[in-house]
Amino acid sequence: MARINSKIIFVTTSPRTPAKMIPEIELLNANFSGQRWNNESQIAFMELLKHENFFNGEGANDPAFSARDRINRAPQSLGFVVLSPRIQVTLAGEELIKTRRKEEIFLRQLLKFQLPSPYHIPTANSADFWVKPYLELFRLIKHFGSLKFEELRIFGLQLVDYRQFDNIVTKINKFRIAKTQFVGNYRKFISDYLERELKEIYQDDIAAGNTRTRENNDATVVNFLRTKARNMRDYADACVRYLRATGLVNISHIGKSISIIPEKNQEVDYFLENTDREPCFIDNRELYLAYLGNPDIPTLLTDDRVLLEQKIKSEFPQLQIAEATTLEELKNIFTDELENRKAQILIEQIRAIKDYRLFDDINTTFEQILDNSLYDNPLMLEWNTWRAMTMLDGGNIKANLMFDDFGNPMSTAQGNIADITCDYGDFGLTVEVTMQGGQRQYEMEGEPVSRHLAKFKRETDKPGYCLFIAPTINPACIAHFYTLHKTNIQFYGGTSTIVPLPLSVFIKMVKDSYNANYVPEARHIQRFFERSNELVNSTDSELDWYNGITQEALNWLS
Repeated sequence: MARINSKIIFVTTSPRTPAKMIPEIELLNANFSGQRWNNESQIAFMELLKHENFFNGEGANDPAFSARDRINRAPQSLGFVVLSPRIQVTLAGEELIKTRRKEEIFLRQLLKFQLPSPYHIPTANSADFWVKPYLELFRLIKHFGSLKFEELRIFGLQLVDYRQFDNIVTKINKFRIAKTQFVGNYRKFISDYLERELKEIYQDDIAAGNTRTRENNDATVVNFLRTKARNMRDYADACVRYLRATGLVNISHIGKSISIIPEKNQEVDYFLENTDREPCFIDNRELYLAYLGNPDIPTLLTDDRVLLEQKIKSEFPQLQIAEATTLEELKNIFTDELENRKAQILIEQIRAIKDYRLFDDINTTFEQILDNSLYDNPLMLEWNTWRAMTMLDGGNIKANLMFDDFGNPMSTAQGNIADITCDYGDFGLTVEVTMQGGQRQYEMEGEPVSRHLAKFKRETDKPGYCLFIAPTINPACIAHFYTLHKTNIQFYGGTSTIVPLPLSVFIKMVKDSYNANYVPEARHIQRFFERSNELVNSTDSELDWYNGITQEALNWLS
């Protein structure tokens, strides 16, 4: 049970990418089911987790806290696990682990998440919650057709009671009119508008002098509002990421807006009309947990055989469905057809990429990433690097990020595998990308990168290399990868050839590929990485090696 002291919609922010909780729930179930969730089991869980391929990070400073952060938030709040009196994965959690239709189970659980609940008890100082947040956010997006990230942040998060829906709609309409009429610095307009809304939301706290935050001892109103603004940004970002996990929404990364995928409108209309907006079982934990952990509720369009058949016929009219087909078989048929269509879309994308038809778009996307002008830079970097690697040469390049039904990037790689894998026949290559900088780059990426390369070499049984790309490369990563070049570690399958490159240098390599009067081949890729091995043995320090391989990259086709 958590006591919430919030004036805006409270949602889980951990993990940031919903799919990443799946292997951790599976690990918890396999090793701790039936045990008590206490300091001892939490530390033991983190000890197991840090050795898993899907784990990124350290979790070393306070492993028990890290375990609670990973399990007590989304996995418990969304009904995938029960932690008291003993650890138990619910039927919904089991379904999440085994089902092919993970978007469907995420949707059902998000629609049931409510405030208040036996898990989330408001304090006397919090808002008067009476809402199923994700259900109402779907309704808000559907009402407007498209909702800007800033509108979700400033106004959507104020929807603490579903009966205030029309008031929030009015606020957004007024905001849009004011934005249209405004002349001047747009950022200042947004900043001033947000400040006015924050002062209204927190007027009682400000009047009472309750402006001290947990982050520091600065109790000024300016710092208080700045902190609340950051929190709203984090919550809005989490809302978008979890809504996206349902496979029902489109993200405009340039316009920074969210909308319902046109082909999914009927499905959204169905649950908006048929899902009860009232929170339930607030004072009955046992009934609430049974309701929350039930993977079959609420009812979705795909649970109605007649409507599902109509949808299949509208999207895949060539299909003939036998009368004896069960509803479960029908769902699997629909899933198979969606996967087949997605595969064909991706094949067409790859064909266009290999023909260099998307060179300008790929180059522009990299520029937007460097300018930090896209909504989800980590996802877009992973996706665009896959496109660039596909264009760069003739290998079999596989992105391990998740795509939606229409071939659009939905979420980054789950974590138990490299971001991108490349098969060149006689050898292979893993590609890892990150927007992280500073010491956190080394802490989050250093060890997992070498683990993923070792896994790749072991599974393919062929020589393997790794390309590590980030806007800037941290010196600790340079030293770490330099050491792995020279050190024979059995756990990593011997020495590890991992080359770190700034994104700007990789972009130059892509442009060189485009401008060359021939199509680069796999041998050019392998020659570059073997040159890194030669430099390691002929230079005196990690900086000499790094500077040397960077120069090689800048002239890799010379």
